[in-house]
Amino acid sequence: MEILKLLLIAVGSYLLGSASLSIFLSRHMFGGDVRAHGSGNAGATNMARVYGMMAGALTLAADMAKAAVSMIGGYLLLGDLGLSVGGACCILGHCFPLFHHFKGGKGVSVGGMLSLLIDWRVGLLVIGCFILMAVLSKKVSLGSICGGIACGVGSLLLVTSVPRVVLGLFAMVVVVARHKENIGRLIKGTEPDFKPAKRKPRAQPENQ
Repeated sequence: MEILKLLLIAVGSYLLGSASLSIFLSRHMFGGDVRAHGSGNAGATNMARVYGMMAGALTLAADMAKAAVSMIGGYLLLGDLGLSVGGACCILGHCFPLFHHFKGGKGVSVGGMLSLLIDWRVGLLVIGCFILMAVLSKKVSLGSICGGIACGVGSLLLVTSVPRVVLGLFAMVVVVARHKENIGRLIKGTEPDFKPAKRKPRAQPENQ
């Protein structure tokens, strides 16, 4: 019975994570695909960079909501193990969405909610590190990388539940790995500062 519950949590959370509001909004409200602009990913930061802060905020809220549903649903079915599996599969679905050719976001917004549900102290540490580094450097990517690292380190230091610690470490690896190109540009000094769009770009033909 627990195996069936685990499968339900894993599959349901992955599919929910694969649902991308940013791609839906960019296609049906802005007449394009956000992945064809900016950094090329479907996360909240790129939505703000391409279509403005409101689009970015909506994407952030939706991404955090699907992580919350996945993890709370998993917890209700199988406790901490279910919470961990739900969070891990949701962030995988977000980064590698089944519905969008496995090309999604970088796991930052999902990881933010994930860290809060692992432990509120870990969540505050992640948010604090993200804001501090992003503001000081003017580079959201650096804030995201530091927030991801804070999730793993904070889980190790502050959390006693093994499934939650494993989830925190897993999220750290996913977020940092998804930013490997940004890390390369940060080292070279070529990573651009974050600048939200003031207006949406013109729609461009898509090759699908």
